[in-house]
Amino acid sequence: MARAAHILVFDKVSSLEDFLVGRWTETAREAVSRKGIFAAALSGGGTPAGFYRKLALFGEPSLWPGTHIFMVDERLVPPDSMDSNFRMMDETLFSKAPIPRENIHSVPTDGPPELCAERYASELSAFFRPQKGSMPVFDLVLLGLGEDGHTASLFPGSDALREKESFTAAVPDGQRHGRVTLTYPVLNSAKNVFFLVTGQRKAEVLERLVEKGAPALPASAINPENGALLFLADSAAAGRLPAGRYRKM
Repeated sequence: MARAAHILVFDKVSSLEDFLVGRWTETAREAVSRKGIFAAALSGGGTPAGFYRKLALFGEPSLWPGTHIFMVDERLVPPDSMDSNFRMMDETLFSKAPIPRENIHSVPTDGPPELCAERYASELSAFFRPQKGSMPVFDLVLLGLGEDGHTASLFPGSDALREKESFTAAVPDGQRHGRVTLTYPVLNSAKNVFFLVTGQRKAEVLERLVEKGAPALPASAINPENGALLFLADSAAAGRLPAGRYRKM
């Protein structure tokens, strides 16, 4: 990575999730106080599900009306599919927290990847209204880390890795399903980017990413231009990192 990231390591995943609920609340409170809204982009998969459940229970109720949630990426499957990121988020967070349904901005999935990507980009543009040549600016982006070094739906060798101008990219060959993903320019424009990394299976790729700076990994290009980059890992995922490389929580 071009710039050093902060790495926090927790003995228990539950402690990591508690910390993240606190950081979410602090970030949301500041954003709502400053501009009336808090805009976040969330990732799917199994890793963040526990955090979403806790956030629904312990998130500050007064902040939800001003909270708008977008999706980092999505598989082009029906919203009730077991492979749908929206389904997972709805079951763990959206249906449990008092967030207005109109504040949930899901990825269209009922068409070809390129068209779905264009429609999602239009949703982003209508909400953020960025000046020409500028990117949407999220207050918080939550990312995961795949064992192959991918994040969002930015996979090794994908054409989406080269997108420099569009807010979104179609990933027609995205591991079993076509996908739509936010692009590097959007992710790197965020005010806060948090990687959530848990489990021993992620230890090797986390070491390669933060200790060896492996440029071939798609996640290595996540480097917020004017924001904070934070890795939150459990002790299993951080097992190959030198003790002085991270802060023990």
